[in-house]
Amino acid sequence: MTAATIKRKLHSYLEVPDEKKIKAIYTMMEREIEDSLVDYTDELKAILNKRHEQYKNGKVKMITAKESKQRISKLMTRLRLK
Repeated sequence: MTAATIKRKLHSYLEVPDEKKIKAIYTMMEREIEDSLVDYTDELKAILNKRHEQYKNGKVKMITAKESKQRISKLMTRLRLK
């Protein structure tokens, strides 16, 4: 069974309003669910909002994913050489 199929079946199963089952599943998965949540600080949110505004107003240069990967690869190569 593919991950997509499993996800679809789980989603359908959780749509049935059985509070006991939902609470039991959450209890089993709670630690993993909580660990996976990202909690942004107010400072980081402000920085991200500022950068987004700069992007929307054309004040910053964007690069493609390909260029980003190339830059990262180049930096990693340099770090390995040191």
